[in-house]
Amino acid sequence: MSNYIKIKKGLDIPLKGTAESTTDADNSTILFGICPEDFPGHIWKARVKPGDKVKIGTRLLSDKSTDTIALVSPVAGFVKEIIRGERRRILAVTIEKKDEQTSDTFDIRHNPEEIRKTLKDSGLWSLLRQRPFDIVPETDSTPRDIFITGFDSAPLAPELISTEDIPYVEMGIKILFMLTSGKVYLGVRPDKNPNIGIAETIQFEGPHPAGNVGVQIAAVKPVNKGEVVWTTDIRTVARIGKLYKDNILDYSTTVAVTGPEVENPHFVKTCAGASLSTILEGFKLHEDKNLRIISGNVLTGIKVEKESGFLRFPYRQISVIEEGDSRGEFMGWASMNPEKYSVKRSFPAFLKGLSRPFNFDARIKGGHRAMILSEEYDKVFPFDIYPEYLIKAIGNFDIDRMEKLGIYEVAPEDFALPEFVDTSKIELQKIVREGLDKLREEI
Repeated sequence: MSNYIKIKKGLDIPLKGTAESTTDADNSTILFGICPEDFPGHIWKARVKPGDKVKIGTRLLSDKSTDTIALVSPVAGFVKEIIRGERRRILAVTIEKKDEQTSDTFDIRHNPEEIRKTLKDSGLWSLLRQRPFDIVPETDSTPRDIFITGFDSAPLAPELISTEDIPYVEMGIKILFMLTSGKVYLGVRPDKNPNIGIAETIQFEGPHPAGNVGVQIAAVKPVNKGEVVWTTDIRTVARIGKLYKDNILDYSTTVAVTGPEVENPHFVKTCAGASLSTILEGFKLHEDKNLRIISGNVLTGIKVEKESGFLRFPYRQISVIEEGDSRGEFMGWASMNPEKYSVKRSFPAFLKGLSRPFNFDARIKGGHRAMILSEEYDKVFPFDIYPEYLIKAIGNFDIDRMEKLGIYEVAPEDFALPEFVDTSKIELQKIVREGLDKLREEI
């Protein structure tokens, strides 16, 4: 197998607002929140109550069925509130940080069973994902292989690690290697190739979604029915390595605050689950507009409120764009505005080049209609799968057809670009998520 793979299908969305400079650590954040919705595949039950004192790594929630997989506190302080929604479903557990930061200790042993227990107790297990179904790995899950993506190719995405993290990445890969009978694969950019001998390093070149771990799996060793593969990103691997190398549970993160509505986009050092209001304090936003703040990238991120939202998993990017709901445009969809982007070259913007940065907003710029079999998904979908037919099979919940069309290989994020270019404006990611959940219940 070649250690270099070129992804030909895809699309790099030229969004304005790239983060460049970095600020010092933001120590002003007091409120943090962990949202169980970010960790699919399990029903989460609260293990704390308001007023409880917690340390870094203290269990906040655990899976209801086995009580072994934990979601933990990223900071030390006090539980402020357990926010619930309909039918008392837990939406978030909020923690008020205190000045003195202390951490729970974990039993560091280098045998597979103890490693699994430590990862579950420390909350690092919940940062992994299992395919099929794109869920937090089940408690007894044993992976055929483990795939790590070393870069993020999404719009305005930051670098995942620095050179100082390489020793921790090496240790993290050694730990993960003990949990599989197969290989640990690391996907990297050709120009960013860390020398980590224990992993099978594969270089990927091409547009987004080349950084999606699902694309890398499909290009190297696809998931078949009955097989289980774990996936994660290199930043999570560095966290695992730091726990085993220095016995430090570290949920700190460097967040890229990006987007066309940020006047001074840059990186800020904070911690997983930090409140959006304090992260954005040092940023100049175009407050005269109706803004959409997204925790994550513009394709797969979650819309959050500035005053009440939190930095959501995977804790590395915030995007700010205009809603566009109050913007008037001469001739509407038929406008010949030279600053209007289209992948189909329907507007004159392509004459000046489509690689230059554009000021996108949140309008879908189309109408809901039946799916059009125009092969527009195929141009940005680098799987050996027929995406339109798979979506139709999910809609009909035809299990046999879903399996034949590759349902076990995909995750919702793999359909983000097809959703972006879709003429019919169908919520493909939502359809895939619901289809995976329903399929898992059935089998």
